[in-house]
Amino acid sequence: MTQPPHDEPTAQSPEELREQVERTRHELGDTVEALAARTDVKARAQEKAVEIKEQAAVKAGEVAAKAGEVAEEVVAKAGEVKAKAAETASRVQEKLPDPVRNQTAQGARLARDNRGVLLAVAAAAAVVWLTCRGRK
Repeated sequence: MTQPPHDEPTAQSPEELREQVERTRHELGDTVEALAARTDVKARAQEKAVEIKEQAAVKAGEVAAKAGEVAEEVVAKAGEVKAKAAETASRVQEKLPDPVRNQTAQGARLARDNRGVLLAVAAAAAVVWLTCRGRK
């Protein structure tokens, strides 16, 4: 220990020697802190968990925003399709003869007025169909 490190000149006075010792202590303290931080697995795992949680929150926000955009597009497209269907139905109905048009309107009114019965009959038909299909 009588020889100084190769990169530091020897101290010329006791004061310089004290400064070198103090600087070396600080450097050693920093090195020890860095090594302790690297070996603290629990702290590093917690830091990584926080980092991953933050990334997940950011990603969730991005996904939510994208889902909102897609939902808006779907709603807009559904509106377009509904308008197109109504337009097509109107054109078809205009071309139908009066007796057929009247019968169609009457059938639609009956279906609207008896929705519950219509749904019950459709459900019963589906059950019968599934039962028959399962026996084969």
